[in-house]
Amino acid sequence: MSTALADLKSRLGQIEDLKAAANVLSWDQETYMPPGGAEARAYQLSTLQTLAHEKFVADKTGELLNHAEEEVNGADPLSTDASLVRVTRRDYERDRKLPASLVSEISKTVSEAKEAWKKARAADDFDIFAPLLRRIVELNVEKAEAIGYEDEPYDALLDEYEPGMRTATVVDTFRDLRDDLVPIVDAIASSEQVDNAVLHGTYPIKQQKSFGQSVIRDLGYDFDRGREDVSAHPFTTSFSIGDVRLTTRYDESFFPAAFFSTLHEAGHGLYEQGIDPSLDRTPLADGTSLGMHESQSRLYENLVGRSRTFWSHYFDDLQNAFPEAVGDTDLDTFYRAINRVEPSLIRVESDEVTYNLHIMLRFELERGLIDGRIDVDDLPDLWREKMNDYLGVVPETDADGVLQDVHWSLGAIGYFPTYALGNLMSVQLMNTIREELSDVDGDLANGRFGPLLDWLRENVHEHGRKLTAPQLLERVTGEGLSADPWIEYVRSKFGDLYDLD
Repeated sequence: MSTALADLKSRLGQIEDLKAAANVLSWDQETYMPPGGAEARAYQLSTLQTLAHEKFVADKTGELLNHAEEEVNGADPLSTDASLVRVTRRDYERDRKLPASLVSEISKTVSEAKEAWKKARAADDFDIFAPLLRRIVELNVEKAEAIGYEDEPYDALLDEYEPGMRTATVVDTFRDLRDDLVPIVDAIASSEQVDNAVLHGTYPIKQQKSFGQSVIRDLGYDFDRGREDVSAHPFTTSFSIGDVRLTTRYDESFFPAAFFSTLHEAGHGLYEQGIDPSLDRTPLADGTSLGMHESQSRLYENLVGRSRTFWSHYFDDLQNAFPEAVGDTDLDTFYRAINRVEPSLIRVESDEVTYNLHIMLRFELERGLIDGRIDVDDLPDLWREKMNDYLGVVPETDADGVLQDVHWSLGAIGYFPTYALGNLMSVQLMNTIREELSDVDGDLANGRFGPLLDWLRENVHEHGRKLTAPQLLERVTGEGLSADPWIEYVRSKFGDLYDLD
């Protein structure tokens, strides 16, 4: 006999299928689509995303939700059925506030903006992108007003990526983080600099691809349920738990660019591949927040991939893969090189210590765009000004400045703070892992990555969106979000590397 819950799951499955089809088209646009397909692709994506939205916010979905809530009344709140109804209700109430015409216009504009951003970045010409970015800002303001907010419009946009988080909390967290971080950066700047010449040798792309994919396969990324391709900006996308795809970009003269982005995206991919298969084709089959998602990518990129124990296992393989570039280098020199702290222009290539400063800059700019304090035309100069204030370096080109990130072309305003929040969460999670896994460093040094992945699967990945990020963090670590563990980690690691007091 059919029940409202079963009918709701069937309807949600169809909606998730439409979203997945749109994601396939978006992935193709970033990887293989010829430039001439951009205009038609904009309409295709708009059609699919509008259909998914209209079907989801229809009265029928609300009726099924009402009846399903009665059916799960009294069930364990963390059961799959109760969680599905609860999370779907939250999404439904939010999305009902968005007119289908707005969803359609955002989708079409974003598809056009992605192509404009690619052209602008390649030509180092912000004016190519500026008109579409202005429209994206306008649409995001309209979206924020439709959703509603208590304090400021940016809250409504931030909540989409980090549910429950407020702008004021981010401002306070970033202020405290900056107060502790700036003295560390200053102390490192006054110390003898680490030599990283080994990273700037010749690293053939074919060998980079083979080495990077071999490593993430060892970490647990399943190539039978995923693949890695090339894009202008590295990203991860999921069409289902059985189809999770990564991208990277290669620089033949700089090893970290592709390798660490591959580790980073693999962290995202492992999260998506580790979600409980029973959640597939439901709104629960995703990371609980982008901050928690970022905690996984930063954990694998930095806490694992930039650790001495990790490279004590892989260094011989690296020398064999790149004998001309690395053959005469010792492990300690290489370890110090990949952890060199130096203010840089490019966020995705920045070191662990200064990375959060890049995020603070972007947060301030996009918050200003949304509340009207900043005009799109002022962004290139403001970017240079804030880069000088925060990092003491100034980009000579917009390609290395305001055009370096893809996010605004995707319409993703409110996204950037989650990168820094994920950094903080990653250390909180890793501290708990070290308490519960007796020899995690020994495992890493010997290439045994299963225990780490098993712990993350059990405690983070498999739950999907059943728990919010604050609930999950509290449940796993016993504490709320805090910058203190990350600051202590940085002081310890880079204090040793730079011989700081």
